[in-house]
Amino acid sequence: MKYMMMFASPEDDNSTDMDAWGAYIGSIMQAGIAVASHGLHDKSTATTVRMRDGKRLVQDGPFADTKEQIGGYFVIDVADLDTALDWASKCPSAQTGCVEVRPVMFSPMDGD
Repeated sequence: MKYMMMFASPEDDNSTDMDAWGAYIGSIMQAGIAVASHGLHDKSTATTVRMRDGKRLVQDGPFADTKEQIGGYFVIDVADLDTALDWASKCPSAQTGCVEVRPVMFSPMDGD
């Protein structure tokens, strides 16, 4: 089953350990469970779009005012939620922020 893990860390978190991230990413790749992954630019580059009463409302910044920001994600293909949670708990973001884990819905674009 496919799960998305979204990594969120405090904005002011200067403790990012690139070696820890490198090891984490390497272990996911070595396990062969990676389906997709991208890092995201800082939340100051975000733009949020809403439609209200037929009008497009555009807001600079993320959709929620929060002290944490989503920095990237992995989609992994593992046996079950417990396995996905095991991988999420190993993520460097879990130490100072959080990792949100959600099942990925089937899409006809997936081809599987």
